[in-house]
Amino acid sequence: MLALTSLAAAHSAPALPDSAIARPDRQFGLPFAGAPGPDTWLLGQGYGNTTGAYRQRRSTYGNLQGIHAGLDFSAPCGTPVRAIGDGVVAEVDGPHGSPPHNVVIDHAGNLSSLYGHLLRRSELRPGTRVTRGQVIGLSGDSQGTCISAPHLHLELRDRAHQRFFNPLPYIAADWDSLALSGSFSRGYEYDLSAPRRWQTPDAQPEARRGAALLNDFQRPWPPAAGGAR
Repeated sequence: MLALTSLAAAHSAPALPDSAIARPDRQFGLPFAGAPGPDTWLLGQGYGNTTGAYRQRRSTYGNLQGIHAGLDFSAPCGTPVRAIGDGVVAEVDGPHGSPPHNVVIDHAGNLSSLYGHLLRRSELRPGTRVTRGQVIGLSGDSQGTCISAPHLHLELRDRAHQRFFNPLPYIAADWDSLALSGSFSRGYEYDLSAPRRWQTPDAQPEARRGAALLNDFQRPWPPAAGGAR
């Protein structure tokens, strides 16, 4: 679903270099407790070159190089959302989009996690320390109805909010099984000039805020209805 993070001129600090950022080591957990399922939570849209992001690569996702810069987890409104790792609350309802409410937590290694489309403003305050698994809010709906598109949007960024990382290698989870119930296995846009590129969940590219489109394909498949937007 729509991340809407591209609409936010959130931060203007320079992107942090690789040497300042923790390497992925499955050091984080999932944002929900309990087993996935149709009545609890499921993996929806994946990170990266998804067909949904491709259709809006020049509009909603234009500032994110045309890709979906996070993971979408479908969940009924009001499902407790948990911190993926120890950290400090950096922002509550900051300028990051993902309405109606969001939370940013800073972690070790200059990483930050964003939790978007929360049901209501989190009761936590910036500066509050949180631990992995602690409830930091309730999941909501990007359309505000709890019927249209109830889900959590989760991003993993550098502390400067300029680089957007694929969360999969950072989060310890059975991604192969989770992919069976979502769009991971079939939801990526093809470039017929290089049809194998960016077609698996763990092969998705990093995005940088404001850089050129990654998926301005000359031979896309499927073609975007109505052309590029």
